[in-house]
Amino acid sequence: MAIVIESEIWQPNAFIYAFIFVACFVSISLLPHISNRSATASPFDLGYSFPSSFLRFQRNFLLLYSLSSVMEGLWSVIGEYETANYGLDRETMVLSLCAGFAASFFIGTFLGVLSDVIGQRKACLLFCILHLIVGLWKRLTTHPTVWVASICLSLASTIFSFGFETWMVLEHDKLGYRQDALNDTFWLMVFSESAALIGSQMLANWLAAIDAEKTIVSLSTVALCLGMINMISIARGWTESPERGGAKDYRISFSAYAVGDRRIWLLSCAQACLHFSIGVFWILWAPTIVADGREVHLGLMYPCLMGARMLGSSLFPWFTSLLSSVQTEDYLLYAFIFAGLVLSVVAYDYQEIGVLLLLFCLFHGCAGLMLPSLARLRTMYVPNEFRARMMSISLAPAYAALLLVVFEGGYYRNLSNATITSFAALGHFVAAGCMYMLKRWGKQPHQNWHKL
Repeated sequence: MAIVIESEIWQPNAFIYAFIFVACFVSISLLPHISNRSATASPFDLGYSFPSSFLRFQRNFLLLYSLSSVMEGLWSVIGEYETANYGLDRETMVLSLCAGFAASFFIGTFLGVLSDVIGQRKACLLFCILHLIVGLWKRLTTHPTVWVASICLSLASTIFSFGFETWMVLEHDKLGYRQDALNDTFWLMVFSESAALIGSQMLANWLAAIDAEKTIVSLSTVALCLGMINMISIARGWTESPERGGAKDYRISFSAYAVGDRRIWLLSCAQACLHFSIGVFWILWAPTIVADGREVHLGLMYPCLMGARMLGSSLFPWFTSLLSSVQTEDYLLYAFIFAGLVLSVVAYDYQEIGVLLLLFCLFHGCAGLMLPSLARLRTMYVPNEFRARMMSISLAPAYAALLLVVFEGGYYRNLSNATITSFAALGHFVAAGCMYMLKRWGKQPHQNWHKL
């Protein structure tokens, strides 16, 4: 007589979702009442007596940014469906990742320079064009190659990481809005992006439930439609800032104002370490979870991670408003150390799923706080004229490190997952050191590049 062994299915407790939702709501709702903001303002207006033109500008930008985030999230879901449906082997997936990271390293590094020269709106249009190319490719071919998708989407993600933020900052300064309003937009970008990524997963699951056999076709069609809407919105958006001098003047100015500033390079190093650790997490989080041996619904964990990121971003205005006496470098130093300790525990090869989910949520909570904080420091230290270039340069070492660990660990299997996670943890400790040095060297304020 045969023995049937039923596998145990692990699912997050529903209390986790409720806790994250309530915590985010309380964090956002209480802030206007206990800070110096107006208690009569809505949570997302954030209280200061901002002009209606700014609120309209902010909401239009966040809508555009959220739509772009949904596009990014949809393609990650499409990649997972392709892996399952086409039966891609491990080597093919690893090499496609390497192709994407290599494209981001060798080509993406120069996209920041290009966007500074041609304008950020054209760079954001290029982001949409790359998404449309992949969408058309998948619609026109029966079995689309993952190489084209990996390269195009990696370049699009690189543009997404600096293009929209730089465009928003330039337009914000051109319109003459206050600096505290810019800080609010930074954390709302992270908050809305996380919410949009959850929405993209829900949309993908809904389409899969309607017709599982045509899921990839349906998702590609939706992504194409969103890409067209996004492109039209960008083309009809704000007018481009007046062009600066030629390429020669740009190079001279960059050498004079950015190359010799150690604070900018420290900030870039910290950004690279954070980007590397986030990339490592998304590559290894699923293998780390399933190493327990139990069946896990990863789709149920994803909203927890993004919710933790939303909660972390909602803490940013508390530090900039209620705890304004605390310097950004101070709390970032401790946040990087804490995130490094969290990843160190994960690298220890701890396999209890509940504990891992808690650690992953803590990591994403820290990331949600770090991302707008680093954006604020960029506004303090990096001239707007070179913001995109410095952001793309800071991503280059992160992509190079990701390419190395994926090739060595995924293809040749010379590095274990625990070792790679240890490198990510070490990166956070290095970033904490950068914050310490930035605080020491940042005593003198940067030249007045930005209106306060």
